[in-house]
Amino acid sequence: MTEEDLNAPPDRTQGRAEARAPGADDSLREHEVRTALLDLLAEVGTVTATEAAARLGHSSGLCSFHLRQLARHGHIEEAPHSGGRARPWRLRRRDSADAAPPGEGFGDLARGLEDESWQRWLSQREQAPSEWRQDEAFSAVAYLTPEEMNRVADVIRRTLAPYQDREQRPLARPEGARPVALITRLFPLLPDR
Repeated sequence: MTEEDLNAPPDRTQGRAEARAPGADDSLREHEVRTALLDLLAEVGTVTATEAAARLGHSSGLCSFHLRQLARHGHIEEAPHSGGRARPWRLRRRDSADAAPPGEGFGDLARGLEDESWQRWLSQREQAPSEWRQDEAFSAVAYLTPEEMNRVADVIRRTLAPYQDREQRPLARPEGARPVALITRLFPLLPDR
């Protein structure tokens, strides 16, 4: 089997739009193992090839290969770790040089994973423990200036900041904490044509 064979999309995913990280190399085709790895990383934050293999039912060698491919094409990156052989990976984080202009913080990959996670929640919420069966969803329209919209986004970011380090520091998570999707989209409403 060649690398080209591994990069070829399986028949069941043909015709589906390819998920790409912002700034990622477009030459990497969709593949079911890579898609599963991206979904897993979105769910758990960081994962090693061995952990991914145990969760997804593939060999650690296959997961390792696809994790390296995703990294090579800019979709993921190595997560900070304290030595050892374990090599944890995470979704690629933008640094200030890669930062998108204001209002473009979510790329196609992030939006696709958000939408897919929301649909999975809607279809499987009855299987969640009873204390987790509710969700908080709301929307609003507010008349804002661009500066006010930026201030609202900053307030939301500051509100979430105390919880952000829990992704990388599992010991900081209180007992019973689970990953919760926090999605905010601020954008101007355009007039109908």
